[in-house]
Amino acid sequence: MPAFPRSPRPPRPPRVVPSSLRRPRVLIVGCGDVGARLLRILSARLPRRLHAIAVTRDPSARNRARALGARALAVDLDDRRSIRRLGALGRWTLHLAPPQPRGDDDLRFAALLAAARPALHAARLRTGAFARARWVYLGTTGVYGDASGERVDETRRIAPASARARRRAAAESRLRSLARDGLASASILRAPALYAHDRLPIERLRRGDPVPHVHEDVFVNHVHADDLARIAWLALFRGRPARIVHAADGEALRLGAWLERIARALGEPAPPCASRTEIAAAHGGRLPRVLVESRRLDPSRLVGELRYRLRWPRIDSVLADLRRRRGSAL
Repeated sequence: MPAFPRSPRPPRPPRVVPSSLRRPRVLIVGCGDVGARLLRILSARLPRRLHAIAVTRDPSARNRARALGARALAVDLDDRRSIRRLGALGRWTLHLAPPQPRGDDDLRFAALLAAARPALHAARLRTGAFARARWVYLGTTGVYGDASGERVDETRRIAPASARARRRAAAESRLRSLARDGLASASILRAPALYAHDRLPIERLRRGDPVPHVHEDVFVNHVHADDLARIAWLALFRGRPARIVHAADGEALRLGAWLERIARALGEPAPPCASRTEIAAAHGGRLPRVLVESRRLDPSRLVGELRYRLRWPRIDSVLADLRRRRGSAL
């Protein structure tokens, strides 16, 4: 008996992809203060063109990220099973999270790279493109160790003197390996101490912690947290592959001079002076970390390569802005 012809199947409706998946995704790993500042910038400028994913285990930080229009993931960077969730999301990644508190290797960053490598490798094979993924790692200028007050640029050989700095140096090495394998265009930002309008050492001034006499004092470097957030975003697109950039304002001052400017502008007591020997004796025979290393950072690549103009190039500009705000509030 002849078989009846089958009725043609109706065409399948096109698959509807959520708009959040059609937009480019940027993964912000470690959404603390700098990450939140970055999300504020993105929510104001790119509300419909970008899908931001904030990774943090802090519930309050997740709520803050959601309020700024980002998706928030609760991921414990010390749990490898938890990190696997991020493996396929890391095409554009800003790594702002600190390493774990002990050891000479950044195990958190190592686990994240291990989770991301298969997806990055598959994407490269599928598209045939070289280094389509972009990663930015926020590190520290502490990897240089003590430079005895010398001017330091990005070509200087690192000499990490603390376990914290060695963890950061290990993370940098792993990211450069990812770039050498052609899986990502990786940029490394080395940042000094952070400050902001709401992150000034007021409590230190009020405690009266001494600083060394000027001939024994160290040079310190800073960057405003708002500037750092913008620099991290620009590095994602303007950073050269496997390139290191100082994310610093370039205003290297003696620690005492920096604190005195803040005290004078805000009406706080100026820090007293003492010898390094006296300061060490008051801290159990060891100097505080801030007094161990002295260097002056050269931020030429920040201007020449990332083409970034600092919003807050000097502490005086921040202090003047604070005085204006106080005056308008009266």
